[in-house]
Amino acid sequence: MIGLAAVSTALLGAAQPVPRPSPSPRADLTLTYMADAGFAAAVKLTCDPVGGGHPKPGQACATLRRAGADPAKLEPGDSMCALLYQPVKAELKGVWRGKTVEWAQTYGNTCEMNRATGVLFEF
Repeated sequence: MIGLAAVSTALLGAAQPVPRPSPSPRADLTLTYMADAGFAAAVKLTCDPVGGGHPKPGQACATLRRAGADPAKLEPGDSMCALLYQPVKAELKGVWRGKTVEWAQTYGNTCEMNRATGVLFEF
């Protein structure tokens, strides 16, 4: 009987899941832009796992991976933008793969911002 009880206890103990803390995302960022004209927008973006309020989180995370989370390293697109000066400041702040990141850039208008940063600020 003692042998059966020991085996049962050992089996039951092994069958219980060991609680593990949820891994934190490998990227937890806030992306914002604000125009001198007064409008502003902001979203949260997480990567690995992909999530947050960004409308295209998978594409935004892929863009950041290619640039090492530095939008200044992105190759600008080739779309045409009107020569209309309506300044807009884009900012990225948060944590990327365990390191604090912070970036800001002012563009002549939202078209120029989107041409330079791809999907990052398309929200």
